[in-house]
Amino acid sequence: MLKDISIGRYYRANSVLHNLDPRCKAILFILYLIAIFLLKSPIAIGLLVVVTVILQILGKIPPKVMWNSAKPIIPIIILIVVLNVLTLKTGNVIFSWWKITITDGGISSALIMAVRLLMMILVTSIILTLTTTPLKLSEALEKLFGPLKVIKFPVHEMAMMMSIALRFIPTLIDETDKIMKAQVSRGADYDTGTIISRLKGYVTVLVPLFVSSFRRADELATAMDARCYNGGEGRTKLHPLKLTGKDVAIFIALTMGAILLVAVENIDRIRSLF
Repeated sequence: MLKDISIGRYYRANSVLHNLDPRCKAILFILYLIAIFLLKSPIAIGLLVVVTVILQILGKIPPKVMWNSAKPIIPIIILIVVLNVLTLKTGNVIFSWWKITITDGGISSALIMAVRLLMMILVTSIILTLTTTPLKLSEALEKLFGPLKVIKFPVHEMAMMMSIALRFIPTLIDETDKIMKAQVSRGADYDTGTIISRLKGYVTVLVPLFVSSFRRADELATAMDARCYNGGEGRTKLHPLKLTGKDVAIFIALTMGAILLVAVENIDRIRSLF
């Protein structure tokens, strides 16, 4: 069911990643995304899988929660794999019929692309959403983008919007699940019929979902106004972020992991320098 989806949800635990300074996690997230997009060789991709498993262990995140994070994107990954297999014509031909040609290079590239996308989603969930509360993430982004205040950039407001967006993802998923159950109890059917009829059926979900979303946004704005919220100017923190030696040590270790991934990908170039 939709309520099992873990995107945007915080998983409460006492782990190394949960206790790591959110600013470090935000930087690590960017480093690992860069590393993932640079990886192409099977060895580097395999090492990426190992690093992702290590991060999952450090975060004490159960495999079921990891699966719930990746589950929504599985159909997209399958579609991408099929398109890559059918369109890439590199390597030896394995199967050929009419205008369909499948090569071993196309299959290899499709599988590497699928693993990269899957690891990207899992790393994003482990480092950011599952181990960091929206409030902590908002504070981290505000600190990291603090220098932009010199050019009058609304750093606090931007961080607040991102944090609210992340916070409302699980809320909207729960709301969608409730609406679908209510419609099914009234005779709606979302599992049978043609694709067109199914899409038309989802209109009965989208309309009340939009109405509910606007109502929640209005209630949130009213609540913030009632608490005299007027932006980030002059605001103080109840628990200000403090970078400790442990945070620095863990950050350096995980950064070395990202550097190792890129180094394995470019091992031939590194060897040519010596």
